[in-house]
Amino acid sequence: MTATPPLSGLEVVELHAIGPVPFAGQLLRSLGASVLRVSPPNDPGLGVGVKPEYDLLNAGKRTLSVDLKQADGHAALHRALAGADVLLEGFRPGVLERLGLAPAALLDAHPRLVVGRLSGWGRDGDLAQRAGHDINYLALSGVLNAIGAREAPVPPLNLVADFGGGAMHLLVGVLARLVQRSITQRGGIVETSILAGTVGLTPMLYGLLAGGIWNLERANNVLDGALPFYRVYRCIDGRFVAVGALEPKFYAQLLALAGLEGEIDVRDQYRPASWPATIARFAARFATRSRDEWAQAARAHDACLSPVLDFAEAARHPHNLANGLYRDAPFAQPAEVIRFDRDLQER
Repeated sequence: MTATPPLSGLEVVELHAIGPVPFAGQLLRSLGASVLRVSPPNDPGLGVGVKPEYDLLNAGKRTLSVDLKQADGHAALHRALAGADVLLEGFRPGVLERLGLAPAALLDAHPRLVVGRLSGWGRDGDLAQRAGHDINYLALSGVLNAIGAREAPVPPLNLVADFGGGAMHLLVGVLARLVQRSITQRGGIVETSILAGTVGLTPMLYGLLAGGIWNLERANNVLDGALPFYRVYRCIDGRFVAVGALEPKFYAQLLALAGLEGEIDVRDQYRPASWPATIARFAARFATRSRDEWAQAARAHDACLSPVLDFAEAARHPHNLANGLYRDAPFAQPAEVIRFDRDLQER
């Protein structure tokens, strides 16, 4: 039995944007939706340029080139929206209105439409009309200051603000509106920003901060590499292993794996005064073998130790391949990572 993707039959119109909006559209497409990307006749010159064959965020989408500043462009868009369920847009606040395409007017013409709006900084405030990228939203949300070594913050690619923050919160809102529409038969407007979505990822850390478990110094906390059992260590071949043995039972396994049971007392795991010496001992021990030797040894221990792979290695790792996380045509790239009714198919 072949499962039908849950969003099969859903029609999405995506107005030309970069980063989180095309990522959101691509995720909807991976769930079965048909996505039409509406672009201006001339390249707006945004983001990092990439040849179409490598533009995975827009792969498989249908395309329509129109000038939304012209009457015939409006007409073309309305024709597309007549059969659409979702409109995604990532303009700065007010741009859609200035184009004569205010969401309220769009809903008057297309009552079942769900309009998903994602700005950078949000609708209000003195930054609303400013340009920005992932690193800027991370900076204003407090997240960037918490990531990196003590000497300086380090931007974690654009995975946190753009995709984890903006795109995912936009998608949650759009899918919630679609559920509501199934009851009311009316569409609606969903609005968030990349900054808001980034802030939305941080409630646990604010709770830890209030509870005295987190502090504002970088690389001095339980999840930021300060602890000897939650950090990265260099191996003899210059590559790295990552350890995340937060719980005592896993920490005991880590000590056994490293051959340090007799040198480090498991009861000292959460005693801060012991951490500098423990880090030094772990660092010296992990530096005696290669990354892959440690990874192989870890197969006998539930020690939360993993090899730090690069993108190419990750696409070839046997465990990742066993779970179908990558495909190799026409080049190595992520496959669909959400599956539906797999248990029913395997009966």
